[in-house]
Amino acid sequence: MTKVRVHELAKVLDTNSKDLIALLAEYGYVIKNHMSVLEEDQLDIIFEVFTQRFDKTVEIPNFGRTQVVTPVEQTPQKRKAEATKKDEPQAIAEVEPEPVIDEPIKRKVRHVDTRQTVVDINKLDTEKLEELVPTNVSEDGIKKQKLKKGANRHKDNTLSNKMKAQPVKEPKVKKEKKKVLIPDEISVGELASRIGVSPTEVIKKLMALGIMAAISQTIEYDVAALIADDLGAEVEKEIILSDEEILFDDHEDTPEELEHRSPVVVVMGHVDHGKTSLLDAIRSTNVTDTEAGGITQHIGAHRVRIHDKKITFLDTPGHEAFTAMRARGAQATDIAILVVAADDGVMPQTIEAINHAKAANVSIVVAINKIDKEGANPDRIKQDLTEHGLIPEEWGGDTICVEVSAKQKINIEGLLEMVLLVAEIRDLKANPNRRAKGTVIESRLDKGRGPVATVLVQNGTLKVGDIVVAGTAIGHVRAMLDDKGKNIKKAGPSVPVEITGLSEAPDGGELFYAVKDERLGKSVVEHRKQHAKEERFKAHTAVTLDDLFDRIKEGQVKDLNIIVKADVQGSVEAVRQSLEKLSNEEVRVKVIHGGVGAISESDVMLAYTSNAIIVGFNVRPDAGAAASAERQGVDVRMYRVIYNAIEEIEAAMKGMLEPTFREEVTGHAEIRQTFRVSGVGTIAGCYVQDGTLSRNTQVRIVRDGIVIHEGKLASLKRFKDDVKEVNTGYECGLGIENFNDIKEGDVVEGFKMVEVAK
Repeated sequence: MTKVRVHELAKVLDTNSKDLIALLAEYGYVIKNHMSVLEEDQLDIIFEVFTQRFDKTVEIPNFGRTQVVTPVEQTPQKRKAEATKKDEPQAIAEVEPEPVIDEPIKRKVRHVDTRQTVVDINKLDTEKLEELVPTNVSEDGIKKQKLKKGANRHKDNTLSNKMKAQPVKEPKVKKEKKKVLIPDEISVGELASRIGVSPTEVIKKLMALGIMAAISQTIEYDVAALIADDLGAEVEKEIILSDEEILFDDHEDTPEELEHRSPVVVVMGHVDHGKTSLLDAIRSTNVTDTEAGGITQHIGAHRVRIHDKKITFLDTPGHEAFTAMRARGAQATDIAILVVAADDGVMPQTIEAINHAKAANVSIVVAINKIDKEGANPDRIKQDLTEHGLIPEEWGGDTICVEVSAKQKINIEGLLEMVLLVAEIRDLKANPNRRAKGTVIESRLDKGRGPVATVLVQNGTLKVGDIVVAGTAIGHVRAMLDDKGKNIKKAGPSVPVEITGLSEAPDGGELFYAVKDERLGKSVVEHRKQHAKEERFKAHTAVTLDDLFDRIKEGQVKDLNIIVKADVQGSVEAVRQSLEKLSNEEVRVKVIHGGVGAISESDVMLAYTSNAIIVGFNVRPDAGAAASAERQGVDVRMYRVIYNAIEEIEAAMKGMLEPTFREEVTGHAEIRQTFRVSGVGTIAGCYVQDGTLSRNTQVRIVRDGIVIHEGKLASLKRFKDDVKEVNTGYECGLGIENFNDIKEGDVVEGFKMVEVAK
């Protein structure tokens, strides 16, 4: 092959030497400079890349390389005829050389005839045959005789006949396959290292599959497994566990390890239907008087004993402000006692409670309360419950209904017996002999004890001194109190406890785990904090009219929040009504705030936190608001005609917004003195505060944040000389076309309309 240097090939391919050297570096070849001579496999890679990656045909010289083409294939009949004519057997395998061609790359093609045939030993070179058949290879326990040249080989007719009867067999040496673990994704270099071959070998195999990949690029498991198998390796899927999967013990318990546990019960229902009174009756301690407005202020927990069995109660509030807390309580529970007042009926919060319990796969026991009150009608309550899928047992259903009076303590024990019956049917079990896992019921910061968390142990046993991870909190359990306020050393399944020692107060509803590796636990907590920070950042990505339609299609925007600021209250109301009428099936337009006056920094902050767009009419943002909006990415739109705002927002919602011009503020100047000139009008003496004022820019007069005029400059002077522009920090005199109502303290804002590239 002719020696080909890098710079010569670069010239032929209409590229430069640096690009070729960089390309080969991607595939593991280190080329020193443009004078280096290229090897044949390096040429193969370059030609493959230029014809496949860049999707173009190039005239490639053969540089003296021997290339082959496939000859016209003979039919089996013709081949047989020729063999008969020559009275010679066909060779087992043949490779026919192709003539040299000068055209784009041709692949080397080999045709192999695999038909069974007989080898004539007289036609073969016995010295080469001896290399193929070692003397120590035996057949039927007898060593084969060495073959000799000349007449001697014809003396042993037995051996000759045997060789004619059977093809020569090479000894099979079984090579043990190397086992290779491959994850879901792996880099080319790492795959080559695990198989034990050079990266070039892997790259060539990938090229044969039509995949161009450099050493550092990653390939998927299916492709990597195919390559590894082709290179003689035995592939196994590598399962990579995350830090959380390694740290948290979530293995399934065997039936032999499980033991019976107490049921966890939540009391739910509509406000004022008697939940707190019922809990008071159950634990025989009056807590109702200490709670503001009769509403439970936090989720607590306590345990009661009946017939030598215990029941754990979680207290959840019934007011709608705590709906989320109630849903969280239902997730940790087995049974829900649904309290319904016999004199009132099924109310909206009752329905909410039913839905929460069903979603959490919680068994429902209905406590029909206040049966002692006048007007109580338990049968009507049962009838109402059937409309929501709760059919009483006495009516052929599977919902247990118990009539009670919390105030008079009537049938409270019967209610608890029914709870134990449901628990027995559910056959609740857990494994106390493992590290604890459970749910955080509530948490708070205590002045004396620091972060305090009420947790419910759901599996395993929690002990003082255990390392606990809950959400983004981690720490050793310093102290543990039970529901009676007593210090305890350990807590098993279904036991609620209050613990101290965590780094922060975790969110209610978070899972907690007792772990053995504190270092790995801290790593998991840091990763969770970083992830939460990223999620908060994503949530505050500001909405703009330019990308509104795309975000609607992606389902990111359901409500388009708008803040309206205008010069008069009438305009605010008119704009509010007009914009809210634009709501459709995909997006609802909501004006979350409207006010009179300039756009302030507080308006921008509200827009940022509520993901809103600010729409201004005949008003301008003050300096602080403009800077804040730019910094936080809040979209501020200014209009002078209501119709333009409606048209633009409607177009954005339909994906038709194609802005071609945008306004660019060039500078601001404060009017410090005015002069009346006969025949000319009012001239303003100004001080340029920022930017520049140019003779050909448009200007607007802003008074107390409200635009009172837009127009053009009639004149711009420094002292007595006309000038084209005045920079920051200089004084000037100016006049405005067809406008003389200029006052001291007004701001002249220069702006120009800039075309936006599509």
